[in-house]
Amino acid sequence: GYLYHLSVRLFCRAESVGSLVFLILIGAGGLSALLMNDTLAVVGTPLMLYFARRHGISAELLLLTLAFAITTGSVASPIGNPQNLLIALSGGVTNPFITFPLYLGIPTVISLLLTYWFLRQVFPDEFKSAGQLAHCEEEIHDPVLAALTRLSLVLLVIMIVVRVAVVMLVPDVEIPLTWIAAVAAIPILIGSRRRFEILRRIDWPTLVFFAALFVLTASVWESGVFQPLVEGRSLDPGAVSVIIALGVIVSQFISNVPFVALFLPVLSHAGASTVGMMALAAGSTIAGNMLILGAASNVIIIQGAEREGETLTFARFARVGVPLTIAQAVVYAVWLSFVPA
Repeated sequence: GYLYHLSVRLFCRAESVGSLVFLILIGAGGLSALLMNDTLAVVGTPLMLYFARRHGISAELLLLTLAFAITTGSVASPIGNPQNLLIALSGGVTNPFITFPLYLGIPTVISLLLTYWFLRQVFPDEFKSAGQLAHCEEEIHDPVLAALTRLSLVLLVIMIVVRVAVVMLVPDVEIPLTWIAAVAAIPILIGSRRRFEILRRIDWPTLVFFAALFVLTASVWESGVFQPLVEGRSLDPGAVSVIIALGVIVSQFISNVPFVALFLPVLSHAGASTVGMMALAAGSTIAGNMLILGAASNVIIIQGAEREGETLTFARFARVGVPLTIAQAVVYAVWLSFVPA
């Protein structure tokens, strides 16, 4: 219950609907860059429903805010989502914890502010509602596990700082990203009596799915079926605008992780620069803002909401998501077009 407790403490600073939505965008967006967006989708959904019911706010507004926040916020981090992690591991990106925020940090902040503006246009009555929000403190259910979780988060931040420093000071030494996650998990795996319960509750089917997916995409690439589909076109697969457009559109049909797994070898084969890799991260990630099926985190949010008697329809999501994604794509394309390769 530590993440839930932490989230309540953060969002309880809001005194109005507008400030609550803004804090969710900034808070959940920032946390998703550190904890991965799917994690925030699981933790954040019941929290959004709690705020909606306690304060009489539209559950649809808060669920959309959460979905857009964790998708957009994860763009600027190599560990913010699975596709970015794949790019960081296999895309030849130097010092990803510096490169991702350096190239994508500012357009991501702009995109979060755009999200706030779009939500105000679609839900004007919610933002105009009078009255001050009254919050209450959320208790921690397992203090020992919460303390270990806090230690793990501190270790995660320390390991990220150490990796950045090592890459800058001792370029020949490399600390794999997987080591960072492993070290951060040590306090919970060693110190918690609930370690086996926690291991059992890991989403193993999804992990197996991703492992099988990478085997499949590698097979498709090695077969040579995919290359002619790209090379036979007049489009330049290394152009920023093309990469972002393909990421947004194709991810609606095969989802963003499979798209990145297939398109990453194309960019590597074409000798794409760091800017190209960042365009791939941006386009494939903001694709999750367009339609529900564009990102797994959207599905997680909707499934969690439906278990609590709430729902978010495809049409309502697209009403905000489609124009928002187009606007965000323009922001990233323009920004990356002027950034040195």
